[in-house]
Amino acid sequence: MSDVNTSTPIEIEITEPSSLNEQAAVALVIAGALVAVADRRVSPVERDEVIRFIRDRELAPHISDERLFALFDELAERLEEPDFANVVIDTLRPVSDLPLSSHLMELSERVAAADEDVHPHEVQAIKLLRLLTLVLPRAKDVGPGALRAAAKE
Repeated sequence: MSDVNTSTPIEIEITEPSSLNEQAAVALVIAGALVAVADRRVSPVERDEVIRFIRDRELAPHISDERLFALFDELAERLEEPDFANVVIDTLRPVSDLPLSSHLMELSERVAAADEDVHPHEVQAIKLLRLLTLVLPRAKDVGPGALRAAAKE
């Protein structure tokens, strides 16, 4: 297993806590990129499907299409390296408490079907994403009771 400290950092890493919305967008993009890369050939329709999915659901209205395309291309390239699993986990971890899992799964399935050829490796990538969404912490309740409980901690 690769040592996280020796892996190459993602150049688009977002470190400011105020950028949670952008981190969520990156998580969606990496889910789509993982499935697109899984069959070793990234089709332009797969990349377009990721952007269309994000736009249709207004999940990242503050990020331009050009930025989303650049994120996809950069992450898809990064996912071809041996430590791709660390890249996926490190990207999903900051947003693991957001209710994104249904979007991640729907997006991954749509990307797999986008080129009209669902490859067995794409199915494996979807299963990996499903497993990660089950293992990472669930979204926390943000109702008034949860806010009071968090204030006491």
